[in-house]
Amino acid sequence: MTKLILASASPRRREILEGLGVSFTVLAADTDETCHLPEPCAYAEELARRKGQAAWAQIKLKLKEGVDDTDAVILSADTVVATEREILGKPKNASDALRMLRLLRGREHVVVTGIGVTVGGVTHTASCVTRVRVDWIPEEELSRYVESGDPLDKAGAYGIQGAFSKWIVGIDGCYFNVVGLPVNALNHLFFSVTGEFLG
Repeated sequence: MTKLILASASPRRREILEGLGVSFTVLAADTDETCHLPEPCAYAEELARRKGQAAWAQIKLKLKEGVDDTDAVILSADTVVATEREILGKPKNASDALRMLRLLRGREHVVVTGIGVTVGGVTHTASCVTRVRVDWIPEEELSRYVESGDPLDKAGAYGIQGAFSKWIVGIDGCYFNVVGLPVNALNHLFFSVTGEFLG
């Protein structure tokens, strides 16, 4: 049985993997999320690669403590929201969240998740793109949503699976990608790297 490590502190990614019936442990590592790549897929894949490499570095450090997880497969991911003008990560604060939501309301944007599968210190990446159409949202509703605190830990300042869902007109692509982990794309990448499917 392949040992899986999720290099993410995201509760939504944990829930998705648990829903698949996959056994895994969590090893979230701090990484520099400063990235100047202009293309959303390259941007998200680079951050997913960094997270996989940061987790691998932690695994190598644990060897000194007698813990050998070097045969584990590391799963990593990073989600961004992209408009025509800007790549949006997590908002810095409430005012930044409000700014992001104003960019998204009444328009279509894309959500990109970069995914990584790290084996033996080598991270293989891919990405998934979903188009999301958002209804026009009145200013007072935007303020109420921001005051709830829900947007502050989410790329693009919203979660499709929560209170914001009432403003989603429709999507074109993978729903789980918008939540934060495109399971079909991950399943294919996992198979291409390990020769096995997830689960």
